[in-house]
Amino acid sequence: MDVIEAINGRRSIRKYKDTPVEWEKVGQVLDAARLAPSWKNMQCWRFLVLNSTERKKALLDGFSDDNPGKKALAQAPVVIVVCADPAQSGFENGIEYYVADAAIAFEHICLAAHGLGLGTCWMGWYDEPAIKAGLAIPAGIRVIGVTPLGYPDQDPKQRPRKDLNEIAYYNDWGVTDAEKAGIATENRQAATGT
Repeated sequence: MDVIEAINGRRSIRKYKDTPVEWEKVGQVLDAARLAPSWKNMQCWRFLVLNSTERKKALLDGFSDDNPGKKALAQAPVVIVVCADPAQSGFENGIEYYVADAAIAFEHICLAAHGLGLGTCWMGWYDEPAIKAGLAIPAGIRVIGVTPLGYPDQDPKQRPRKDLNEIAYYNDWGVTDAEKAGIATENRQAATGT
């Protein structure tokens, strides 16, 4: 599966089979995350992999019963807690880049998992202090997100996405037509040499 196919096919999975995940695949998913880009290559991310019922229960105590993903976390054979050390990243223009660093690594997890036939679901609605206490995560470390990891027991359709003309601008803010901005013409000319 190529990367565009993985991006187009990935879905948030909230129902999992009880089939164990091969540790080789867990390693491949974590290795993909390890290869993500980061602020000054500081690699601030940390991954806590849970497969023990007791450790997963400690994690679940940090999730509200109203959270629709809580069942997926309990059901999946593996859970990955994606964390970051802010001291190993940067702060520029009012932006704390440890969040971006860990988010990129998290997305690598999601895409690699999908490429291996596994499902994930990025979860960010939780009680961080409860999770950190329950899993003995050090004080300076932040929990960026949590994902179940397992074989999907559902095949959800893609959720609606905004059209590019609502979110992409060309050369000037608000210009949503690449042809009018001259980008498409410039690209054709560069490709054809005319």
